Amino acid sequence: MSWQNYVDDNLVGSGFVDSAAILGSEDGSVWSRSSEFPSLSALIPGTEVAEVVSIIKDNFEREHTPQSRGIWAGGLKYMCVKADTRSVYGKGNKGGIVTVRTGKCVLVGIYGEGKQAGNAVKTVEDLADYLIGAGF
Repeated sequence: MSWQNYVDDNLVGSGFVDSAAILGSEDGSVWSRSSEFPSLSALIPGTEVAEVVSIIKDNFEREHTPQSRGIWAGGLKYMCVKADTRSVYGKGNKGGIVTVRTGKCVLVGIYGEGKQAGNAVKTVEDLADYLIGAGF
């Protein structure tokens, strides 16, 4: 299965995530993304791609960081509701964001208003578990 299939079928295709991406965990390279997913340079307004990658990595390595800074995606700021070395979740006025790090990649799922956070979390976390089991 291609990386694009994981995004299209497992994440966005679930109906619980509106846009998604799979990024390389070391360099932030885009392995796959849905057409609705914001470009990396648009994730945090006024921030270069290298800085965005550094911030994403920092979110997992320093659990207090996203809780004090919040999580930015597509020009929106989300309040951090969970942060540990594997997962960072954020909630906004009209939806939320779920990020999960595997050994080699970071899964990002963004869900909109009217979607249940628990369903989005389960969808992204389940794919992460599968990829970890497959060596990714």
